Amino acid sequence: MLKFLLAVLPSAGVLFIFWIGIRSMLQADRRERLAQARIDAEQDAAARRDAAG
Repeated sequence: MLKFLLAVLPSAGVLFIFWIGIRSMLQADRRERLAQARIDAEQDAAARRDAAG
């Protein structure tokens, strides 16, 4: 049983590191999209103010 665990441990470690990396990339992408949406909304609002006033 110990030999099995020692054989699986490196693969499990690599899988964990891969999961952390993919998770952080997805979260960064989500935050970037939210920030870009806020910027676009502010620019649209400013353009409407300029056009109206």
